[in-house]
Amino acid sequence: MFFREMGDKIPEDTPIQHEWVSADEMAPSLALAVVCTEDQRFLTHHGFDWESIQQAYEDSENGGKSRGASTISQQTAKNVFCWPTSSFIRKAPETWFTVLIETFWSKDRILEVYLNSVEFGPGIYGAEAASQHFFEKSAIELNNTQCARLAVVLPNPLEMKANATSGKVVSRKDYALRQMANYGYDLELTRVNGEEEEEEDDDNSAKQRK
Repeated sequence: MFFREMGDKIPEDTPIQHEWVSADEMAPSLALAVVCTEDQRFLTHHGFDWESIQQAYEDSENGGKSRGASTISQQTAKNVFCWPTSSFIRKAPETWFTVLIETFWSKDRILEVYLNSVEFGPGIYGAEAASQHFFEKSAIELNNTQCARLAVVLPNPLEMKANATSGKVVSRKDYALRQMANYGYDLELTRVNGEEEEEEDDDNSAKQRK
């Protein structure tokens, strides 16, 4: 597995935190939260979300804000098989590996690998390491709110912290919970009711490590 070069964004001595766990060792709502926030067409596309790609292109042409159009499958291919820097050269092997994993892996397997390889914070890779770091519990013990918090930091894990008590994480977490409530049946995962779970007292006071 290739981890991102940290460069000057975080200290060079930042330790890598990672522990592989099976999908059965993660709270089901974590996969649901990630699909709702990162790739809502995950179950129906074959690796590429052409509608999002077209929209991103049109926004760019019209001078709008650039938006990402990478699917969970593409991100998995990048995280596991490609080098971490962003470039057009990387896109060719990323595209090839996306086709391969969509051909030979089930959607469940893609999600499992994604949740074990994606970066949730500086040097924090995978759901188990993130759960331990931000909430001091294993991934299987996460509640719906904590799953939503982890999911919403994925677009910018170096700037946002899953256990933040204010700011973008809180507002985006609320949006994620609403999406999870609407989308739950489609994924055949734990359905989340429309109301946010009451967070445990220690969720927001969890130790913030360097």
